[in-house]
Amino acid sequence: MSTGTRRHTDAEEAHAMDTYAHLWQAPPYPRRWVLWDTAGDVLVFDRDTNCLVDIDDGPTRREVLRRMREAGVPESDDYPGRPCA
Repeated sequence: MSTGTRRHTDAEEAHAMDTYAHLWQAPPYPRRWVLWDTAGDVLVFDRDTNCLVDIDDGPTRREVLRRMREAGVPESDDYPGRPCA
């Protein structure tokens, strides 16, 4: 007696997972901007120039951080740049 529910095969399940794999894989290139949390202070780091972005400590800085977080810019406690020469 059948319940009318069809089980997915392993191949079908694997194909479904492959279809959505891009949602959890890192992009092929690093993002340019990172919010860097340095033990109490959040700084905007530019990976292209390997430097901090100079933003005043006032309302402008808070708004920039808010918008970047809203856009999904990654945040890190670790140094987000490459080693300095």
